[in-house]
Amino acid sequence: MTKYISVGKILNFHGIKGEARVGFSKNQENFICSLESVFVKSKNNSYDELFIESIRIHKNFAIIKFEGIDTVNDILELKSALLFVDEETIRENLEEDEFLIDELVGMDVFDTEGKKLGFVVGVSNNGANDLLSVKVNSKNICLIPFVKAIVPEVRLKEKMIIINNLEGLLE
Repeated sequence: MTKYISVGKILNFHGIKGEARVGFSKNQENFICSLESVFVKSKNNSYDELFIESIRIHKNFAIIKFEGIDTVNDILELKSALLFVDEETIRENLEEDEFLIDELVGMDVFDTEGKKLGFVVGVSNNGANDLLSVKVNSKNICLIPFVKAIVPEVRLKEKMIIINNLEGLLE
């Protein structure tokens, strides 16, 4: 069964020719512009494919023209719809040391000596970098910057993350 991952949301129409103004995650302009099609979830929970006729970036939004959607009324029917791609498309575009959030959540966190410190309960972004939310053994949740200097190793197969436990990091 194909797994779909959300990559954007139709926020509104743009102009009168059926173009959509689409919001997407920061720093994903190249990925969004590389797409040839996306999927929208229909009312009966199936995924319908929309083919992209043209796409451009305008003021931090993607302006997308879909094939067969030619009027404001056509695109308004899709307003607020999430846009999805299949997981394989995402994986093909991941760079080295990039991961899907759902792969990281639940992973155990260890220090460089092998001591278990806790596990990942979420991932967020503070504008500068991603942050791992780690529930530590004291039951507190600590935010750990997801940067190479602090998180030198992620072992997906073993479901473990190795961190340099700097003084004060997990307090």
